[in-house]
Amino acid sequence: MSLQQVILVNENDEQIGVMEKIAAHEKALLHRAFSIFIFNSDGLMLLQKRAASKYHSPGLWTNACCSHPMPGEATDIAAIRRLYEELGFITPIKKAFHFTYQAPFDNGLTEYEFDHVFVGAYDGEVQPDPHEVDTCRYVHPDDIEKEITANPASYTPWFLIAFPKLKQWMHQNSYAYA
Repeated sequence: MSLQQVILVNENDEQIGVMEKIAAHEKALLHRAFSIFIFNSDGLMLLQKRAASKYHSPGLWTNACCSHPMPGEATDIAAIRRLYEELGFITPIKKAFHFTYQAPFDNGLTEYEFDHVFVGAYDGEVQPDPHEVDTCRYVHPDDIEKEITANPASYTPWFLIAFPKLKQWMHQNSYAYA
């Protein structure tokens, strides 16, 4: 079984190499990633609670899906693939924006990602993979904001950065599902 590789990039998201995923996190090297935010027709955002077995951020709430494209794989195609693998559904998504962040973890790993953010809509059944996701729920963005204020430690570091950027992007683009 081969180890998963990530695409190393520079600050402009230009590929500069590939590396085994854990090694890239151990060395805190910038690599390509994506985050998907899904809303239902009532304007509620789909959140997932990461599985307790995840190598970092276990048991924390985050957006619908996050991962890394494989070498040679387009980021939008990887996003659709992982959405299906983690949550059991496929829906159209569109690129909203990107950002770079760095977050060290207690286990010595560091996420340093050029994160492409996608949005989509979905009202059907969610069938999470228990190896990836503990549970899912749809929540109004205003309630998420209240939860973050009350208990930011219950959310992943990238969600705490991406969520306000997403709200700003949605406002600037008059983008809403409700």
